[in-house]
Amino acid sequence: MDDNHLDSLLEKVRAELRTLDHVDEEGRKLLQDLDGDIHALLNRAGEPLSIRGRIQRAIEQFEVKYPTLTTLLSEISAILNNAGI
Repeated sequence: MDDNHLDSLLEKVRAELRTLDHVDEEGRKLLQDLDGDIHALLNRAGEPLSIRGRIQRAIEQFEVKYPTLTTLLSEISAILNNAGI
């Protein structure tokens, strides 16, 4: 896995998360948890298995309204999957 590429994508997702508006309470909680997972992955302290499920839920929930975010999340999910995580 190319750590620099993954780190770059994770930072882009965090930036995109900060721009989202009009998210319901469930979506807001999912995004907060996802942001925490991303922060932990960037610091190499997180459990990648938990983030993969959250990424998939975020993709499903936000794919229509936030296509940039879901594209980034899909790419991260593919990287993690290819790395066997």
